[in-house]
Amino acid sequence: MAWLALRMSVPGSTAPALSDALLEAGALAVDIADAQAGQSSEQSLFDEPGEPQDDAWDACRVSALLPPTTDVRKAAQQAWQTAGLSGPAIYETEAVADRDWVRHTQSQFGPLAISPRLWIVPSWEACPAPEAINIVLDPGLAFGTGSHPTTRLCLNWLENKIRGGETVLDYGCGSGILAIAALKLGAGFAWGVDVDPAAIRTAAQNARRNAARAGFYLPEDAPAGTADLLVANILANPLKTLAPLLAGRLRSGGEIALSGILARQGDEITAAYSPWFAAGACQEEDGWICWNGIRK
Repeated sequence: MAWLALRMSVPGSTAPALSDALLEAGALAVDIADAQAGQSSEQSLFDEPGEPQDDAWDACRVSALLPPTTDVRKAAQQAWQTAGLSGPAIYETEAVADRDWVRHTQSQFGPLAISPRLWIVPSWEACPAPEAINIVLDPGLAFGTGSHPTTRLCLNWLENKIRGGETVLDYGCGSGILAIAALKLGAGFAWGVDVDPAAIRTAAQNARRNAARAGFYLPEDAPAGTADLLVANILANPLKTLAPLLAGRLRSGGEIALSGILARQGDEITAAYSPWFAAGACQEEDGWICWNGIRK
């Protein structure tokens, strides 16, 4: 069965309203992208959920996935008018062939070298460097495959900090990748916390897959105690809110790594954590930073 892809190019200020209107008209999913994507004029923009969007692409391509029985002309015109656009809807369509979506999704993730010493290997792939530390991972419904700059920054930080025997807390553990990596790098004990029950289940499965004795908990079930190292790869706004809590989970002199932070948000994080932490050096990759601090 073929699906239908509907694409419209509109001013950036209109794109969110058109996206909502397409969903109301029956779209199964909608994506907004830079209309200049793939060209020299393409812009890289990042925003965090819950933050006012200060900038947007001047022109956006809005793409919608529609069931094959959809009256495309009617749905497009309805969405066009609902979004406040005048005149006839301007759009193009394309048939999207059905496929084995599990296999297609898996094909997006291959073995990844974080460093010569540390590899992330999807559970459906063979280990290309068996002599290295291999973390065998199935992300499931949780964030954390190692492919995003924020995860790589945290993994590099752990590799540089762990000497052997440390206790490590991964707050916002997602797939469990950071807690598992900490143990395989030589930490003595590691545990993870996440608000998403699906993430807890996925992380526990990944720990068993790696023979890593890490525990994963919802916040209300997490064990008490402080860690030597704490890593939290979330987003800047929740990290600012969590500052007092995370400070209480790290011993004096312990070190923290915070990621999921845009480079322009670094000063905000420093201000939020300065009552408890002396700021250290930050690492940056592709516009994201890993903020480091030492517990006072």
